Amino acid sequence: MILSWMTDGHIHGEYLAVESSPNRNQELIEIMISPPNVTDIIDVMQQKSYRVFSNKKGYDLNIVGIRSAQIDQQVYNDWITVFYMSDGRWNYFPFPGTTDPGSFYLQNPLNVRGTAILKPGQYRGSHKIGRHKNYKALQQKKAVTVYRDDNRDGYLNTANMEQDSGMFGINIHRSNAHRRSTVIGKWSAGCQVLQDPAHFRFLLDLCDLSAATFSNSFSYTLLEENDFLD
Repeated sequence: MILSWMTDGHIHGEYLAVESSPNRNQELIEIMISPPNVTDIIDVMQQKSYRVFSNKKGYDLNIVGIRSAQIDQQVYNDWITVFYMSDGRWNYFPFPGTTDPGSFYLQNPLNVRGTAILKPGQYRGSHKIGRHKNYKALQQKKAVTVYRDDNRDGYLNTANMEQDSGMFGINIHRSNAHRRSTVIGKWSAGCQVLQDPAHFRFLLDLCDLSAATFSNSFSYTLLEENDFLD
């Protein structure tokens, strides 16, 4: 696995440097099976009338989660992606993660109304560089909408579930601090969680550069795998 590094405020290296090309999947690390093409993500966002950030200054980040249609609450089968325009092309970085709570918290809700499952949508200015527990992460700063799963069956099924909007600590953070996590376990009670801490550090590096150029405010968009079906 090749990681990028930073010097003088610029990102260098080859790690996941994926352009919007037909052969894009050949460049991805082995644990990624088929993340959507960045142009497909943009098409879906535009179809939904979501904002696609494309300031030519660079580091105008689009942070987009993609929820898998496969329902397995112990597996990192979603993607958390980030992309931005630079020198007339999209720089695109897809990371494996989860956009769902793990089975532990589906069976043991932290809220009496049920476990939070983020509702797909675009949440403008929803996050900032802040803290998750005791470490640096993207912290929720504006209201989001969640489904409330209160049946404690350990399975994700949002049909006919109550919706709830507000501040629930739906942060974007990592799992294990030292190595790639193999199961979701207790890492997510509704947050958006990257599987690999190296990927998470890379995302935060991009966010630091974006905050220095624009402001400490980031939008988060959650799409679903079914959005990409013909």
